Amino acid sequence: MRSFGRAAARATAAAILAAAPATASAACAPAAPQAPAKSAPAAGPSPSSPAEICSTLVSYWAKEALTGGKWAGLDWEQKGLSNAQFAIHEDAVAAGRAVERTHGRDKALEAVDRVVAERCAAEGGATGSSENRRAPSPAG
Repeated sequence: MRSFGRAAARATAAAILAAAPATASAACAPAAPQAPAKSAPAAGPSPSSPAEICSTLVSYWAKEALTGGKWAGLDWEQKGLSNAQFAIHEDAVAAGRAVERTHGRDKALEAVDRVVAERCAAEGGATGSSENRRAPSPAG
């Protein structure tokens, strides 16, 4: 049994070595342009406006807070939120908790989406505020 295994291994190694020069020369030859690889279809349409991005981001984190998700305890910077978005987040979580007490979690999550969408739209995405943000320094 052992001799058969060694013989098979030698044959495989010989085949690999025989193919190596052809592979190496093909690798050095200039390649013809290839069509771009097709990416997998997206799960859904990606948000495009600042308000949609705000809504998607803030709703996600507010729902994580309501459901006790693994990363819910991150601070606003770690979540990628501006100060204004974090204020929306806090208001949405408070509203969601109030609804959850009387109508259950599903209705609370719907309330979060509604509050966040309204506030993000009203504030144009709420992207312009951050206490740590610095104005660009003048060139010079």
